[in-house]
Amino acid sequence: MASESVRLSPSRASRPRKTYHENGAHAAAAAILRVVAAIPRGRVASYGQVARLAGLPRRARLVGAVLRAAPATPGLPWHRVLNAAGRIALPDGSPAAREQRRRLRAEGVAFVRGRVDLERYAWRPHDASPLLD
Repeated sequence: MASESVRLSPSRASRPRKTYHENGAHAAAAAILRVVAAIPRGRVASYGQVARLAGLPRRARLVGAVLRAAPATPGLPWHRVLNAAGRIALPDGSPAAREQRRRLRAEGVAFVRGRVDLERYAWRPHDASPLLD
């Protein structure tokens, strides 16, 4: 990931595209990937929770962008990240959404009406401070 940059699409066509380069972007992406890698089997985290634990509060969309841009790394549990409502954020019925659901079910995470019960399955790290070490 050292030579890649994360490119975020603007929410409005009139806004210029932002490209996040070397200094802050790679550190932020690395922090996000460290947090995602720490989510234990059978637990889930929201995009916002991952952002907070990475020391990037209010940057849930950046978490999604980093996960989209991340290379297919074996062992990176991307499937354990859900939206704040406990739903898969990928398009319903897409191959990636089916794969995410399959992986979570294989870890014992249950879906009820398309949602994961966050009270039951949410990851609660012992130390709620940023995982930047």
